[in-house]
Amino acid sequence: MKTLIVVAGPTASGKTAFSIHLAKALHTVILSADSRQFYKEMSIGTAAPTEEELSQVKHYFVHHISIEDKYDVADYEHDAISLLNSLFKTHEQVVLTGGSGLFIDAVCKGIDAIPDVELEVRQRVERMLKEDGIDALAETLQTLDPEYYDIVDRQNPRRLQRALEVCYQTGRTFTSFRLGQSTKREFNIAKYALLWDRKRLIDRIDKRVDLMMGQGLLAEAKTFYPKRNLNALNTVGYKELFAYFDGQCTLNEAIEQIKIHTRQYAKRQMTWLRRDTSYQWLDAEEFDSGLKVFREQFRDFLPS
Repeated sequence: MKTLIVVAGPTASGKTAFSIHLAKALHTVILSADSRQFYKEMSIGTAAPTEEELSQVKHYFVHHISIEDKYDVADYEHDAISLLNSLFKTHEQVVLTGGSGLFIDAVCKGIDAIPDVELEVRQRVERMLKEDGIDALAETLQTLDPEYYDIVDRQNPRRLQRALEVCYQTGRTFTSFRLGQSTKREFNIAKYALLWDRKRLIDRIDKRVDLMMGQGLLAEAKTFYPKRNLNALNTVGYKELFAYFDGQCTLNEAIEQIKIHTRQYAKRQMTWLRRDTSYQWLDAEEFDSGLKVFREQFRDFLPS
C-alpha cells in the first residue's frame, strides 16, 4: 500500500525544513495541513514556506484560497483525500505536514458526523461573543467540555463557537463527537512529531516573531486592517497588531502579546499531539538522527 508520512509538531519546530528534506529524498510532494497557510494573501504572519522553499518541492494547500473564502475542515478533508487518490498513482509516499492537528486528523481519521445546529442556537452563541467577548466563550466551554477546552485554539472564536453550538444543541460535549469511529483509509499512515526542549522552543518562537517583524509583518497587517473582522484574520500575529492600530496598546506590547499567544498555541499543539499515541517522536535538535529514522523505515525508497 502507499504511505502518507505525517510530519507534525508545534509552531516553530522546523516542520517545513524537515519535510522538504524528506520529500526531496523520496522524490515526492508535500501537502500542507496548516490552516493559516491556506490563504494566499497571508505570508509573513503565518510563516508560510518561502518562494525558495516552494521551488524545491511541489506543495499543495499553500496559498490556494482567499481570506474571503469559506473553507472549513470538511472541505479540506474532501480536497486532500481526492488529491491523495491522484498522487498515489505516481508516488509511493506523500508527505503531509503542518501544525493544525484538526486538519491532520481529518485526513488520517476522517471527521465525525457532527450534527447541524439550529439558527436559534447559533444566534445565542453569536450574542455571547458580541456582548461578552471571546473570553466568555472560552470560560463557558471550559465548563461544558473541559477536554476540548484544553486543546482548542482559544484565540479562534469560530472554533469556540462551533464547540459551544454543538454542546447547546445536543446536550453532549463536542469531544464526544470528535472521538468517534475513524474512517478507514486506503493507504498506510506513518506519523512523526518533532520534539523540542521547552526553553529552546520558546526561544525559537520569540526569534521567529522578531524575524517576522523584520520581514514586514507590521506593513502586512496594516493592509488587512480594513478587513480585520474576517475570521481568517482573527489569528495570532494579526489580531495583536490590529489592537495596536486601534490604540489599545503600544507596538512593543503588541509584539510581546504575539510571542505569548504563540507560546500558548504551541503548548496546545503539544497537548493535542501527545493525546495521539500513534505518533513517533523525533528529537528535532538532532536533525540527522530524525532523518536516520526515515532512512531505516523507508530504505527501499531512499537513495543510499
